[in-house]
Amino acid sequence: MPNEEHSQPVKKDSFASLRFKNFRVYLAMLFSITFAYQMQAVIIGFYIFQLTKSAFAIGMLGLCEAIPAVGIALYGGYIADKSEKRKMLLFVFTGILLSSVVMFTVTLKSMSGYIHTGWIVPIIYCMTFCIGISRAFLGPANFTVYTNSIPKELYPNGSTWNSSVRQLANILGPATGGLIYGFADKIIPGLSGITATFIVIIVFILIALTVAFFLKKYPAIFKPTENIWKSLAEGIHFVFNNKMMLGAMSLDLFSVFFGGIVALLPVFANEILKVGAEGLGIMRAVFSLGSVLTMLVMSKFSPMNRPWRNLLITVTGFGLSIIGFGLSRSFYLSLFFLFIEGAFDSVSVIIRSTIMQILTPNTMRGRVSAVNSMFIGSSNELGNFESGTAASIMGTVPAVLFGGCVTLTVVTVTWLKTKNLLPLSLDDINQKDTAN
Repeated sequence: MPNEEHSQPVKKDSFASLRFKNFRVYLAMLFSITFAYQMQAVIIGFYIFQLTKSAFAIGMLGLCEAIPAVGIALYGGYIADKSEKRKMLLFVFTGILLSSVVMFTVTLKSMSGYIHTGWIVPIIYCMTFCIGISRAFLGPANFTVYTNSIPKELYPNGSTWNSSVRQLANILGPATGGLIYGFADKIIPGLSGITATFIVIIVFILIALTVAFFLKKYPAIFKPTENIWKSLAEGIHFVFNNKMMLGAMSLDLFSVFFGGIVALLPVFANEILKVGAEGLGIMRAVFSLGSVLTMLVMSKFSPMNRPWRNLLITVTGFGLSIIGFGLSRSFYLSLFFLFIEGAFDSVSVIIRSTIMQILTPNTMRGRVSAVNSMFIGSSNELGNFESGTAASIMGTVPAVLFGGCVTLTVVTVTWLKTKNLLPLSLDDINQKDTAN
């Protein structure tokens, strides 16, 4: 197994994972692609809302990405398990780059004479669909590279750094995108915000593509002996027979699906709080700021002493902060609720990812990660679609309050059904699953 290469004694402290070169390369790649992705997500949502004035049109972005990300996720995991991971990542980043270049091109002012305005949004939807296809392969490949870059005993520490770097990109990406979008024409007259932002996005995708060349090669250790359907079924069977893993994935799926408010932030920025693209970028960034600061604290104080209990507590806090945000009419109070929402979300991310890393066999990481992406990775996009649809039916604020209440209901039902897991430590759970 690849992790057996980490045979030297491991010094355990807050920076333990960072002593492994391939893990540092992985983090650099992760930051670059996440930064670009988050910039693109925030400015495309705002751009489409400016064109259409429709919350449903924003929600459709999430659906366009989620359909392929969910539909071929299992196949992506299967390919990741039986492929060399670095080569796979290079193909994925190339696909994302080409999709972004197309969106950059159709949004250029100079293209207005060649592309009818009515075609811009459908083309963006199509390219978002293509990015969703890339994501179906990106998640499983990333997960395998990450888990094989550090020894198993450092997974909790690595999870903290992995999530912290991701959230740091989530902070800087939206904030940078919003500021460039709002101020580009003031700095360089004639340069539109959407064009300037896409230039930065493409540069960072190219950086991720370049950094990926420096990753260590990880040849496939899974060699399928049966047909693809049996291999995929093996991954699904593993997840659905692991109560802790299935419960964590399900809890995240329903809480993010109903409680996600990211898709509605352009509406809040434009019509409720009236803070424009700059304020939208700040709102997107503050959520991630709460996440990354909390994760840095978690690198010192692990939440894994009673993981299931702590997971339920944090998702409860997540739901309450959503309700607070929906009721707020003050920009600064709204930022506060977004900050604590991100803080609660970060703790649940650490708990869920650590559980999955420890309990997944090395030969099944791609397929289990694919199942996870179907539950979690695409719950954000499906949640965006749900939010946009609900807002178009019942109004923006009622949709947010409804989502927060459903999240609290999901936590309550989960608590009632999993009381026996509350007192267990991670070691207890690991031993129990091993015995089974």
